[in-house]
Amino acid sequence: MSKLAPVADLPPASASDTHDTGREPSRTGLDPQNVRRGVLEHVRYSRGKNPETATAHDRFMALALAVRDRLTDRWVRTARTYYEQDVKRAYYLSAEYLLGRALGNNLINIGMYEAAEQAMREMGVDLSTLVEMEPDAGLGNGGLGRLAACFLDSLATLGYPGMGYGIRYEFGIFTQDIVDGYQVERADEWLKFGNPWEIVRPEKAVPVRFFGRVEHHQGADGRPVARWVGGKTVIGVPYDTPIAGYGNNTVNTLRLWQARASEEFDLLLFNAGDYERSVVEKNDSEVISKVLYPNDAFQAGKELRLKQQYFFVACSIADIVRRYLKTHTDFRDFPNKVAIQLNDTHPAIAVAELMRVLVDEKRLPWEEAWAITQATFGYTNHTLLAEAMEKWPATLFERLLPRHLELIYEINQRFLRQVQIRYPFDTDRLRRLSLVEEGAEKKIRMAHLAVVGSHSVNGVAELHTNLLRRDVLPDFAEMFPERFNNKTNGVTPRRWLSWSNPRLSKLITSRIGEGWATDLDQLKKLVPHAEDPEFRKAFAEVKKQNKEDLVRYLRDLCWVNLDPNAIFDVQIKRLHEYKRQLLDAVHIVSLWMKARRDPSTIIAPRVFLFGAKAAPGYLLAKLIIRLINGIAEVVNSDAGTTGLQVLFVPNYRVSLAERIIPAADVSEQISTAGWEASGTGNMKFMLNGALTLGTLDGANVEIRQAVGDDNFFLFGLTADEVIARKRAGYRPRDEYERNVELREAIDLIGSGFFSPEDKNLFKPLVDSLLEEDRYLVLADFASYAAKQEEVARTYKDPDKWMRMAILNVAHAGIFSSDRTIKQYAEEIWQVKQTPVGT
Repeated sequence: MSKLAPVADLPPASASDTHDTGREPSRTGLDPQNVRRGVLEHVRYSRGKNPETATAHDRFMALALAVRDRLTDRWVRTARTYYEQDVKRAYYLSAEYLLGRALGNNLINIGMYEAAEQAMREMGVDLSTLVEMEPDAGLGNGGLGRLAACFLDSLATLGYPGMGYGIRYEFGIFTQDIVDGYQVERADEWLKFGNPWEIVRPEKAVPVRFFGRVEHHQGADGRPVARWVGGKTVIGVPYDTPIAGYGNNTVNTLRLWQARASEEFDLLLFNAGDYERSVVEKNDSEVISKVLYPNDAFQAGKELRLKQQYFFVACSIADIVRRYLKTHTDFRDFPNKVAIQLNDTHPAIAVAELMRVLVDEKRLPWEEAWAITQATFGYTNHTLLAEAMEKWPATLFERLLPRHLELIYEINQRFLRQVQIRYPFDTDRLRRLSLVEEGAEKKIRMAHLAVVGSHSVNGVAELHTNLLRRDVLPDFAEMFPERFNNKTNGVTPRRWLSWSNPRLSKLITSRIGEGWATDLDQLKKLVPHAEDPEFRKAFAEVKKQNKEDLVRYLRDLCWVNLDPNAIFDVQIKRLHEYKRQLLDAVHIVSLWMKARRDPSTIIAPRVFLFGAKAAPGYLLAKLIIRLINGIAEVVNSDAGTTGLQVLFVPNYRVSLAERIIPAADVSEQISTAGWEASGTGNMKFMLNGALTLGTLDGANVEIRQAVGDDNFFLFGLTADEVIARKRAGYRPRDEYERNVELREAIDLIGSGFFSPEDKNLFKPLVDSLLEEDRYLVLADFASYAAKQEEVARTYKDPDKWMRMAILNVAHAGIFSSDRTIKQYAEEIWQVKQTPVGT
């Protein structure tokens, strides 16, 4: 084991190190000497260790704290700048933040990576080893949470005054084990060894009420007064994480709320010997921030999920109002200083909560409060799935949030009166637009609340926004056409190219300079280089080395030896039927059967890589994982003959994506057209030189437009064709009967060949395909198989493939989250870039 150099080995800091700054160089210096000094100081003073006895974890924590010191210096200056200039701020409310690891990204963003690498090397420590020790902050489920993380990075990099709000889940997205081919969930203990990045702010805790009753009376001014009283109070304690901009001094804040009991411990009960009841209050309160997305198949799960949403919204609105009132005495200027963006429907209750604060607590007239609320909120819709458009039983609302139900009814009554005046005698329209869904069980439509309470409603890809207007929220789009707009998603190039693919970053910089990291449109300068044989050769070498790195990593992780010369065909994303991992799996079975009969039919060797987590209660999705692993067991047993290999990589997460994406040749974006809102994985693959095999769904449409038809492998029905097929009476069994290769693959799966321990294991999957095939897997199979064959033939022409790959990178600039955030800032929030001085 290597040992850290003792503190005595370091020379004293020179007087010039602190000249004109008043700041300790060991806390703020970016040179290797001061980085080294800062780490050693934290080993001693923060970890309480001698350098000789420090563990690897001590070293990681010491380095992370040394980096945080440098962030904190800028963090304080950023906060002071915003306060002194009384800037308008954008507040991003999201139930998910899929942050991943922070150490490497922070080192890149503040320009400290090389210095840290040298400092660690001088101490006999490998920086990459320390980076690998950090657990992923998996406070999200998929693209929604990762998008929020990319947006925070871009806000800071562009110098916009912004702040994220969410929940500090004790357990994030579960850790996935694969046992006998099945997904097994374990708690994600990401906080087990502490989090070096966050700072707790107990002095800014917020009380949050649940349950209780509403008392109504008349105020001294003659206006009605509502008081929400009784019930139970939970305390929200904020934990702040610094979010560093790239190449500037801006450090914004992600504030996550943890639930604490208002009365943690009943000493009387404890002394009376009732030990369990003495901590009931503590346990009931703290469960709110315990787990990301509790299973809401049960009533208790539904209640907990609504509690989570209101908890973080109430804390955040209280915090925003508190900050605003530090420099203002009334609310007339509130929308000029505050912009709040709702990231999907999870935080939609914020509309009613701000109204409660303004009307009940601050005593504003309803009309004034409503005008302020609408001018403050923007709503981003992220889904076309009806089941994801949240609706809560009114009875649950009445019990949990009685005042908010009253407010929603009042908002609805006033809104429907507007509808009635504009569309007289149209009762069907009133029913469709109402915030309340009438039926056997009355429900509150949260998406409707978000639309009515916001001045802006945006989709996240051109196709998605068009479908929102036409199919999902057509009545709202007709009534409020000016509110609807598109903001195509993006990804941060700092994490998804600079950090995750340093070889490619270095190659790009060697040809076009380093400006692309903050202006991704500069990648277009690579277009002429696609015709340069030397550049294509260097590009191919980068991809080869990335693939070899991944092969070594997966050999250690999964005990599988993959062929780095094969096509790396990758599908990594949340497991859902509409994303059609099943289409990929059925095609692999078909390809394998053909190869067994005639190995010459395999044009190029293939490695099929999967990574995905299925929601714990989503049984068909979990069965698809079991099928993929069953297929892998069979296919890999004779890979030497067929040239095919399959691997389901367990526990897919951000840090795993950072390894897989730079090594991918083919990006599988094969969702049923009209179902994916946008997708951001497709953008990450494109940015790293993978070629897209996809449908015209989500942002695939814009990717194909950007890169050109010849550099995109398109297959499948369009969104309109999907609708037409279903309206015409789609019969999936017809597809099964007419396509021999498809029928053979389905029959083999249904026979139990891939599940010898249970011949009927995959019967539910086969039945779902043959009887309904909701996501048109069978309808698109022939087109998909044909395009896969074209992929293989193209790969056999290395020059052509590399030219296509380079052109994909060159046209990825439009998919930077910097572009997206600039559009939000200029077109929705009206916030201004605010440079932070040194």
